[in-house]
Amino acid sequence: MKITSTSCICPVLVCLCFVQRCYGTAHHSSIKVTRNQTKHIEGETEVHHRPKRGWVWNQFFVLEEHMGPDPQYVGKLHSNSDKGDGSVKYILTGEGAGTIFIIDDTTGDIHSTKSLDREQKTHYVLHAQAIDRRTNKPLEPESEFIIKVQDINDNAPKFTDGPYIVTVPEMSDMGTSVLQVTATDADDPTYGNSARVVYSILQGQPYFSVDPKTGVIRTALHNMDREAREHYSVVIQAKDMAGQVGGLSGSTTVNITLTDVNDNPPRFPQKHYQLYVPESAQVGSAVGKIKANDADTGSNADMTYSIINGDGLGIFSISTDKETREGILSLTKPLNYEKKKSYTLNIEGANTHLDFRFSHLGPFKDATMLKIIVGDVDEPPLFSMPSYIMEVYENAKIGTVVGTVLAQDPDSANSLVRYFIDYNAEEDRFFYIDAHTGIIKTTKVLDREETPWYNITVAASEIDNPGLLSHVTVGIRVLDVNDNPPELAREYDIVVCEHSKPGQVIHTISATDKDDFANGPRFNFFLDEHLSINPNFTLKDNEAIVVLFITLRRSKKEPLIISEEDVRENVVTYDDEGGGEEDTEAFDITALRNPSAAEELKYRRDIRPDVTLTPRHQILSTLESIDVQEFIKQRLAEADLDPSVPPYDSLQTYAYEGQRSEAGSISSLDSATTQSDQDYHYLGDWGPEFKKLAELYGEIESERTT
Repeated sequence: MKITSTSCICPVLVCLCFVQRCYGTAHHSSIKVTRNQTKHIEGETEVHHRPKRGWVWNQFFVLEEHMGPDPQYVGKLHSNSDKGDGSVKYILTGEGAGTIFIIDDTTGDIHSTKSLDREQKTHYVLHAQAIDRRTNKPLEPESEFIIKVQDINDNAPKFTDGPYIVTVPEMSDMGTSVLQVTATDADDPTYGNSARVVYSILQGQPYFSVDPKTGVIRTALHNMDREAREHYSVVIQAKDMAGQVGGLSGSTTVNITLTDVNDNPPRFPQKHYQLYVPESAQVGSAVGKIKANDADTGSNADMTYSIINGDGLGIFSISTDKETREGILSLTKPLNYEKKKSYTLNIEGANTHLDFRFSHLGPFKDATMLKIIVGDVDEPPLFSMPSYIMEVYENAKIGTVVGTVLAQDPDSANSLVRYFIDYNAEEDRFFYIDAHTGIIKTTKVLDREETPWYNITVAASEIDNPGLLSHVTVGIRVLDVNDNPPELAREYDIVVCEHSKPGQVIHTISATDKDDFANGPRFNFFLDEHLSINPNFTLKDNEAIVVLFITLRRSKKEPLIISEEDVRENVVTYDDEGGGEEDTEAFDITALRNPSAAEELKYRRDIRPDVTLTPRHQILSTLESIDVQEFIKQRLAEADLDPSVPPYDSLQTYAYEGQRSEAGSISSLDSATTQSDQDYHYLGDWGPEFKKLAELYGEIESERTT
């Protein structure tokens, strides 16, 4: 069937006619109806569809962006039932029906009332139906067709990710890939060349190039040097219609930065430097800086400094400041202008991170010579010793020479020195110093027993520059002379029992001396000749201590306590605080006489035990089998754990020599229990250890007999 704007396919079928416009021109097509397809005779384009009863459908085309004053004609619907009398009514439904697309219900002509944008919607699906206008009954079944928006080149290419920032290492080979850029075109890529993009470089030549198809940007020169130029701004264009005239285009900027590589060695700006350092510079302090320049950046410019030779190699050291990349010169030994006035150092600066690709550019280090001039500084006087120790005797006359200090000006001028003692305001002044000679003398009489040692500080200054001081410590030891008599260690109050035997030791007296050991002990003891001598007592000088003895028993017994009101039977003296009302007993003498027997005796402290005295030979045999240290530990443990003991400490005395004594116990307590006289001649048989004791008690026996 041949279709025109007014013809039908055949009398039995509904004829679908349409008009397609392209770029303002209407195209009329004829279709041949088969059972299941419709074929464009002219274009030989097949359109497969589902067969409709009596309807033949196809696509209509409408040009996008139509800007004419009248609605754009799309196509025409026609039924073979239509006799031209207006009895057939055409109805259009679906996407955009009645708003975008309108139909003349009598003629079947379809128009587009709005400008369409393919990039927003590519096609519309609609339904067509023919009914009897009088009865509203369908003359044909409803049929579906498509109105496709036909593309025009109304969108330019766009770089959605631009502008770009990218880096590439300097000195890269030519053709090194830098970046790939991509432009997008919203037009239909399947229709014509509207979306076919071609890339070109508008700015950035001859340094960079771009592939026209892929958009890959590459370096276009060899050995691009960052130190010569670091930043590049490259403009890339994308043009559709395959770059033909009339195509739309878009552009973007690519900012390219060359990154640094270590292709530059360090260089000192000068080959000779000079530095002034005063001789007063402190050891360990920084005295100067030096720097080598490196055109590279970052780690590629890192370097270390070193002293490679020179006569100042052991006097100075150099370190590297990581932030400023400077060499810090420090002093390691003190300077002395009078001894050496200048030094020479050869200093090297070398890169720490090397790139062997550029080793052909030369050694990545440089050296320079540094001359150090030592400056003369007026220094304070220097003492001959770091400290002084002097001695002087106590009680020496005022003005006695103690000693001499010496200080000299270390400078070449050798100025005269003035001395003085640096006293505090509240400090007593026992010494003075001659301002010119440095001789120290006493200003007061010194007492060693009061102050045995003095520490003073002597200062020295130059007469021409009194503000320049140095100090030294002087220690003065006061030497002892025998200027203090001996004194009794304390005042003695001696109590003697009335039944004491002649020759019995009743007390030991000791003395002290404030002088030191050389002028103090040993002492000589004697009874005062100016006082009446008591015949009942005698004194034995034992070279260090003195022993007081009873010499005669008085024929008439006199009570030691004369008060008539005192009715106590005896008097016991305690040298402790006492235990209160519960302390009703004296010390347990049993432990002194027989420790082994007392060990086995357990009793309450408030009940007097029955004590049986043990013969002397039994005591001696018992002591030989006792470990004295273990015995004392046992007694101590019992005393600590016994809840019945009074709440105070008591003295327990174990008066025997121990297991190794050949003489056994020397206690006289056993003899005190009898009225017989004690014979001490056996002491002479005990060996040299007891010679003094044998002589002492031998003389007592002789005096008593006499």
